Amino acid sequence: MVSKFLLVAQREYLTRVRKKAFIVLTLAVPLLLAGFGFFIVKIASSDNDSTDVVEVRDDSGLNLTSRLVGTSQLRFESTTESLANAKKGFQKAKHDGLLYLPAGLDVEKPAGVQFYGKGNISLKKQLAVETALNKAFSELKMQKSGLSQEQLDRLRSKVSLQTISLDDTGKEADSNALATSGMAYVLALAIYMFIFIYGVQIMRGVGEEKSSRIMEVMLSSVKPFDLMMGKIVGIAAVGLTQFLLWGLLSFGVSSLLMPILMRDDKPKTEVAATPTPAPGTSATAAANDEPQSAAEGFDRGISKQTEQSNPAGRFNIFKTLGDLPLGTILFGFIVYFLGGYLLYGALFGAVGAAVDDQTDTQQFMFPITMPLILSYVVGVSVILRNPDGPVAFWMSMIPLTSPIAMVIRLPFGVPAWQLALSIGLLILGFIGTVWVAARIYRVGVLMYGKKVTYKELGKWMFYKG
Repeated sequence: MVSKFLLVAQREYLTRVRKKAFIVLTLAVPLLLAGFGFFIVKIASSDNDSTDVVEVRDDSGLNLTSRLVGTSQLRFESTTESLANAKKGFQKAKHDGLLYLPAGLDVEKPAGVQFYGKGNISLKKQLAVETALNKAFSELKMQKSGLSQEQLDRLRSKVSLQTISLDDTGKEADSNALATSGMAYVLALAIYMFIFIYGVQIMRGVGEEKSSRIMEVMLSSVKPFDLMMGKIVGIAAVGLTQFLLWGLLSFGVSSLLMPILMRDDKPKTEVAATPTPAPGTSATAAANDEPQSAAEGFDRGISKQTEQSNPAGRFNIFKTLGDLPLGTILFGFIVYFLGGYLLYGALFGAVGAAVDDQTDTQQFMFPITMPLILSYVVGVSVILRNPDGPVAFWMSMIPLTSPIAMVIRLPFGVPAWQLALSIGLLILGFIGTVWVAARIYRVGVLMYGKKVTYKELGKWMFYKG
């Protein structure tokens, strides 16, 4: 039994790793990923270099234009034209927006402020303008209450938060939310892509052998269960080989490219884009003010994490990753990597054996892939933000969703009992899916010319023999 099972696994493994497509893909993917990442960084940096110019027509009589503090990506310019003429000029000019402050604005309850844009206005631009207005009106309110500008400047405080991870034993380690979230996202994406790509390979391989009637010859000397498990394990070995080579090649490529991409450049100075600072406003206060938008706040957060992780100014990714629980992450990733693949691989193999035509697989693919897609979407949108919440806990316990949900939680730290319980439930889930898949596989692999339904699959599970 064991020898036949291993022969099938060996055949599946060698057949695939000897193909030119496997070799080319294995060598090309790290280079493509490095080039793609470099391209994304360049696009993002070039986009951040541009500055939006917003014209301001101020009829409020409150001198708000001088109080609107710009950023490196947003600049306010006052216009003396009437609103009608300003609209006409704005349509012809290359400016990015027109802000109108009507007469009679109430400082306590400002209403009637209008912002004109060419086409639909982006959320980032709207938030930046709203933030600048909110701060300008706050300044007016505080000065109206009798505070001088010097007092306002002294009231401002900025706290640089140093994050430290404290485990159950009392051991302290530097914590970096950006690196932790990035690691969690990469692990989830790797398992998601692996299960999909190689699970579909199992399904197509079984379907092709069934349609060519090779399966009838193979089943004359190999039991259906040995054949199914041999295919699953053989293709899993192909995937592990490819991921191992990708990891080694990616490490080599990153070691060569990181010194080039992260070399010390001349620091760029950000200048507040206000046309005329408010009376008494210090340049330091404007420069140290809070970010003008959520997007800029995220950018500044990344810069702050960079400075904390390496005061010299260069982001040492390997030092940051070294502070994570790498042993637990590696162990958990391998377990959920294999467990999730074996669980879904058995179901993909059962689908391939049940249908004659590959076009008929769609009706059976949806219920199989839905938990996988759901766990990935919920994982990156909910679990990544709250890895210790109830959604994260329960999804990391359900076998169909735990491979992705739990690996997202691993970099943040997971209690040992939760990890052990999740792995135990994943093993039980794998045994259950293998039993179901084997019952369907042994009947469906020799079934031809019949349209399979869910009712028919239910009958196959309880056939004797």
